Parts: sequence; C-alpha cells; structure tokens
Amino acid sequence: MTTQDKAQNDNQLEKGQAGRGDGGRGGTSRGKGRPRRRKRPGKGTRPKDGTLRFIPLGGIGEIGKNMYLLEFGEDMIVIDCGLMFPEEEMLGIDFVIPDTTYLEANKERVKGILLTHGHEDHVGALPFVLPGLDVPVYGTKLTLGMASHRLEEARPDYKPKFKEIKAGDKIKLGRFSISFIPVCHSIPDGVALAIETPIGTVIHTGDFKLDPTPVDGRITDYSAFAELGKKGVLALMSDSTNVEKEGFTQSESVISGTLERLFREQRNRRVIISSFSSNLHRVQQVADVAARFNRKIAFAGRSMINNVDLARRLGYLQISDDMMVPLQDIDKVPHNRLVLVTTGSQGEPFSGLMLMSKGEHHRVKLGPKDVVAVFATPVPGNEKMVSNMVNRLFRCRCEVIYEKSWGTHVSGHASREELKMMLSMVRPKYFVPIHGEYRMLVRHAQLANQVGVPVKNTFVMDNGDVLSITDKSAQAKSKVQAGAVLVDGLAFGELESSVMRERKDLAEDGVLVVSMTLDRRFKLLSDPMFESCGFMHLHDAEHMRKEFSDAIRHTVKKASSQRGVTVEVLENKVRGRCRELLRKYAGTSPRVIPLITVLDR
Repeated sequence: MTTQDKAQNDNQLEKGQAGRGDGGRGGTSRGKGRPRRRKRPGKGTRPKDGTLRFIPLGGIGEIGKNMYLLEFGEDMIVIDCGLMFPEEEMLGIDFVIPDTTYLEANKERVKGILLTHGHEDHVGALPFVLPGLDVPVYGTKLTLGMASHRLEEARPDYKPKFKEIKAGDKIKLGRFSISFIPVCHSIPDGVALAIETPIGTVIHTGDFKLDPTPVDGRITDYSAFAELGKKGVLALMSDSTNVEKEGFTQSESVISGTLERLFREQRNRRVIISSFSSNLHRVQQVADVAARFNRKIAFAGRSMINNVDLARRLGYLQISDDMMVPLQDIDKVPHNRLVLVTTGSQGEPFSGLMLMSKGEHHRVKLGPKDVVAVFATPVPGNEKMVSNMVNRLFRCRCEVIYEKSWGTHVSGHASREELKMMLSMVRPKYFVPIHGEYRMLVRHAQLANQVGVPVKNTFVMDNGDVLSITDKSAQAKSKVQAGAVLVDGLAFGELESSVMRERKDLAEDGVLVVSMTLDRRFKLLSDPMFESCGFMHLHDAEHMRKEFSDAIRHTVKKASSQRGVTVEVLENKVRGRCRELLRKYAGTSPRVIPLITVLDR
C-alpha cells in the first residue's frame, strides 16, 4: 500500500481535457468530508428501474480507504472496505475510513461485501463498518485470513459471515453475478471482479500488474479479460496508481537477484532486511535465497510475525520449521548464518527496524557485523522519517543498503503499457479510473482515450458521485454523502469536528490552566495557580505571573459583587481577561482552561 502526497492544484489539471465526463468538479485528494449526518436518504436516491449505479465512497482522488458500491434496483453490493493512514495534520488520529452514512441508510439492500485482496487500504475498515451492516463477506483464503485477524483484534465480540471463494469461482448476489479473476499484486491471492448485471458486464480490476513471472506462479489471467472483451464489457473500473510510470512494472521475481548479490557480498555479516509485512512474495524470496546460502531466518515486528504465521498456516509461505529461529534465540546463531526480516521500511515509530536504529529493541542490537537492507521505497510523506532512520542506522556503525540502484523494491501496480493492455483487452464502452490521486485519474482517462474509449464515455469522478448507466447512456450528475471519518481508538469523528479543532489549537498555541479556590460567596481563598504547556512558562516570568494573579483577583472581585454570578460566568470572565494579557505578552492565544473549586464554607 502507498499513501498520497500533498498534490497541489489537482482540480486544475488539464481543464477542458479528455476524461472529464463528470463535468470536471475537482477532486477530494485530502479526504476531507462533509459533516457526518445520519439523515436517511430519500426515495429519490434509489436507482430507477433499468439503471445501474456506480458510487465510490472512497478511493477516488486518494490512495487509500477504497470502497465502491454497485446498485441495480433494490440490490446493492460493496467492493472493498479499506482505511487510509492519517496525514500529518490529523493529530492523534489512528486512521481514516470512508463515511458510510449512505450505505448504512440502505443496509437492508446490501447483498454482500466483495474483497479484492488483503491490504489495509482494502480491508482495514471492516471492524468499523461490517458490524453495522452484518452482511456476508466474500474473499480468497488469505484475504479473509487477514480480515479475520483485523476483526479479532478490534472487534472480538463480533462473528463475521465470511464466505471463502477461489479465483475462477462464480457467485450470485441478488441481480449481480460475480466471477473472480486471478491478478498479480504485491500480496498473494488478489482477484479482479467481473460483475454481470441485467444491462451488461462491469469489470473492477482491483490492484494489479501483468507480471509474467510471479513468485508463486499465479499469473494475471489475460485470457479471462480478453474473453470478456470479446463478449462486450459495459464498464471498466481500473487501478490508476502507476499511470505516470512509463513502460512495464518489473516482475517481483527480480528481487531474488538482488538478494543473491546481497548475501554473496555480505558473507561475513548478519543480514537484516526490512520490508512491508504484507509482501509475502518478498518474504518467500528471502527464505529461498537464505536457504541456498545456508542461513537461518528469524522475524521481528508484530505484523510481520502475524502475517508470516498466517501465511504459513494457510500454505502461502513455504518455510520449513528447521530453517526458522525464534527471535529470542537469534544470539545462538552465528552472525554470518542468520537473516532477520523485520518491519519498519517506512520509518514507523514503533516498528522493528526503528527500534533497532534507536538501540531500543529488546532482542536486536546493531553493530559493525550487521548489514541492513531496506527493501522498499519511501511512500510519499514518509521520506523524512525514513531518512532519519537511515542516519541512525549509520550511527550504529552497520552497513546500510537503501539506494534505488540496488533494485531493492518492485511495485505491485501496473505501469502505463500494462494499463493500455488492460484497456485494449477489455475494450469497455465506459471507463472509470479508480484508486489514485486526482492527477492520476485524469492521466488514466487520457490513456483510455488514446486506446479508443470516447472522451464522452470516460468519467473522472469524486467520492460520492453517482454514475448512472442505462442500456443507452451514462451520466454522473447526482451525489450521495461521502467523505472521511477519523478513527481515534474506537471513537469516530469528522475532519472538521470540534475535537480536531481543539487539537490543532493546542498544537499551535498551547494551553494555560488557571486554578482557583473560592468560598461560597465567590471570594478567593488563596492565590490563583497557573500551569502552562506549549508556550512560555509563567513560573519563569515573575513579573508576568504577578500581573496575571492581580488581574484575576480583580476580575473575581468585580464579578462576585454582581448579582446572579455563576461559576460559568466567572470562567468566561477569567478566560477573557487571561487572553487579553496573553496577547499583550506573547502575541498568541493559547487555550485558557479555568478550574474553579467552590468550597461550601
């Protein structure tokens, strides 16, 4: 999974260009949603008889929180249910999920959720969405295994209705018939969806690339897409992530060559490899090459250990027990006979490699006898964290390999030529680019125009847009509620909520707490006490503290002489007087919190 960079002027890209079938209203790449309302949509929001509706609730104009709806008559299916990791200004937020107000208001129509693969941006929101819908979830064995683990951690009391499918299977949900097509990605067991509707076939590619030599031998099924193209495809919804990259995406199998070079050149060192924990193909290649070089393998980082254990149990990883070493026993293995695979390729604060770089890992201490190889490229927004971590690794006096010239990473998404091939095989009547920032969607729409899809039949959409398709035409003119819901622990909120505004205020200006003890006549019983955080400290400024104290005494005395004074009134007066003084001394407006205790004596 990747995250979005802070693209500027997305809604100004290529104005008047091809691929603006939606009228060019602009993107929502920052995921900012409207205020969350629980108002049930009216009858007018339901599709007319004979109309197929495609509605993205997430994954459009952003990379993350993928969720797409298809409706026909009274039937609705959901494709994926993902999350997105927070941006820097989302203070204290764990992750972001789609706003499912529209979905919940129509939950009696939902026939099921279809999962394309097991990455967090496609399954991570299930613990927060699925219990409210309580519908069947369809996915391959590994995908459901990862989704199950996510639910067990966050919602252990909920028992999901999982329905395992295999590539090649076909199921019927209401008026939809869904076939599952195998595709290659950076995680095993990914599928595309061919959805037969009463007015034609819709294809959703999921995340894919056309890898001719996949590690597990499971190739993208070209013939299935080509056969569908011959029969006629009404609409194609396709992954746009790598549309800006020319040529073809390299095969994941090239990583084996990089690993062999690494182990050959570093025969006398312990090898530590950091990678995405979900990239099980890469883990398999590390294990295979390690076996050829007579090295044992150990794993560090909770998600890495959990995913490896799950994949081995389900048969997606072939690593023998005698080759593996528990993390607590790695000191029993000679340095040059061990490879350690860990999380932390993105510089995550509490990941395995980050803790090692700080010297805080409870089992692994790095030194001159170690070589650390980062088998990933920083996703947009993580560059600084990764750079800082690499610097700390060098301070540990170990060898560090992170340069692109080493070829330590291969993308799991199709590049331009592969996207052209998909469009040429499928030959859709209508095309909707998905899974990408707004500029990527525009570029993908332009690519579709180049291979023969008419400009009027390409739709660059926003989250919440409704694409209505009949047997004669298609248009995107209406909308449903969509946006971003922030998750902090198990609490939900909107990006523009009062809680988020308070967090931003505290981060920018700090806080001043004023504590006072009064008698029942609102007379001060002792000097006011001050505690500040995030700006100047009053205990370091004697003159300033005395002026504040005198001002509050005067404010309290004046207020207490008035009739009908209450604690709330007094709090407001103290807050206002403190802000006046703070602007005088600091030129800022920290949040002022009066704490008033009234003793009954």
